[in-house]
Amino acid sequence: MAFYESVFIARQDVSSAQVDSLVEAFTNIIQERGGKVTKKEYWGLRNLTYRIKKNRKGHYVLLNLDAPPPAITEMERNMRINEDIIRFLTVRVDALEEGPSAMMQSKSREGRDDREGGRFRDGEGRRFGGGGRRAPRSDVSGSAEPAAEGGAA
Repeated sequence: MAFYESVFIARQDVSSAQVDSLVEAFTNIIQERGGKVTKKEYWGLRNLTYRIKKNRKGHYVLLNLDAPPPAITEMERNMRINEDIIRFLTVRVDALEEGPSAMMQSKSREGRDDREGGRFRDGEGRRFGGGGRRAPRSDVSGSAEPAAEGGAA
């Protein structure tokens, strides 16, 4: 059997209980056809980048699947028919992830501790990023003097 990751987005106006029933329905489809669902993750009600079928938000769910291709085809057919599903994507992978997905892992605060007053500081305390005044440009030779125009020196 092959490994798959499937993510679907349910409409914003369905309840969490209805989303759970959708997950159970898709799980039953996979199990009836000889596959198994190794992980179910509810990512929550999240904002969509753009409106899809008049929805601004959606319930995101991830399913890790170990199933034969006909089971995946039947699950996707049912997702197309269901009016509560606004988008879905199923991808075949070489191996399934163990533990929480990237969406569920806590966001590390690494790199944010150096932030000070809207600017970042490098390891030596120099600022970079943000707006402000720029340093004078130098020519190729490295001097801060502007190059003579006209080519005569």
